[in-house]
Amino acid sequence: MPSVWQGVHTAIVTPFRSAGTRAGAGHGSQVIDEPAYRALLSRQIRGGVQGVVVAGTTGESPTLDAAERDLLLRVALEEAGGGLPITMGVGTNDTRSTVANTERARDLGAAAGLLVLPYYNKPTPEGLRAHVHAAASVGLPLVVYHVPGRTAQRLSPELLASLCEIDGIVACKEATGDVQFGQDLMLLTKKPVLSGDDFTWLPLLAVGGSGVISVVSNVAPAATVAVWQAWKAGDAATAAARHRALYPLVRWLFAQTSPVPCKAALAALGLCAPDCRLPLTTGQPPPAELLAGIV
Repeated sequence: MPSVWQGVHTAIVTPFRSAGTRAGAGHGSQVIDEPAYRALLSRQIRGGVQGVVVAGTTGESPTLDAAERDLLLRVALEEAGGGLPITMGVGTNDTRSTVANTERARDLGAAAGLLVLPYYNKPTPEGLRAHVHAAASVGLPLVVYHVPGRTAQRLSPELLASLCEIDGIVACKEATGDVQFGQDLMLLTKKPVLSGDDFTWLPLLAVGGSGVISVVSNVAPAATVAVWQAWKAGDAATAAARHRALYPLVRWLFAQTSPVPCKAALAALGLCAPDCRLPLTTGQPPPAELLAGIV
């Protein structure tokens, strides 16, 4: 049976709608737009993705409260109906809250947790190992998420590989944007390695990667899945052509902090509002040609 940790797993956005102005606050407040969220999930499923990740960075996890996280997971599980794995972002820079998030994701029925390594604290290797062990002890399968651009810690391939070998870790999301790092990592672990950067996805597949946890698939799920289908079928030339066709959109989506451009693109397609929660602000729509032909 093939691993579920392959192909396209969409790091889905969290759509918001205005809820008026909070008393005493000088800024607008948003609530989750559940109908838009359900429609986005349904579009992902129709597009053929292999999985969905909720409440990750692209879902604006730092600004979500516990009730909102629960809602996102419950709705995703309902929409998926058991047809594809739903992974929940569980990591924080506090081991206690990470364990609590992991327990909650397990209890609600997530297939796995996405465990971003602690940000801001800059833990030692011993601290990182203890943190991962504590989260993994909950019993929910975990995907370790290495993203130095957000954690301020670029681990060595050797250290990251040692974290991947902890019992309960089932895969790694590798988001250095460095194909050499990814290849070095894959020489040191047999756990599936998924790209966390849409622009390195196909190169990582070529050296043994398993797939991608994707932003661009929010906007173009079927086109992103088509890259995987061609690669899986052994047609590297078609996979490369499809990857190149998506590349201008990928470049635009990462020209500003994600998910600001992604939400602007989804709004241009009429799929949700472009609103992000502060301190992220609303972005401008993409050039029309980048969305041509996207369904």
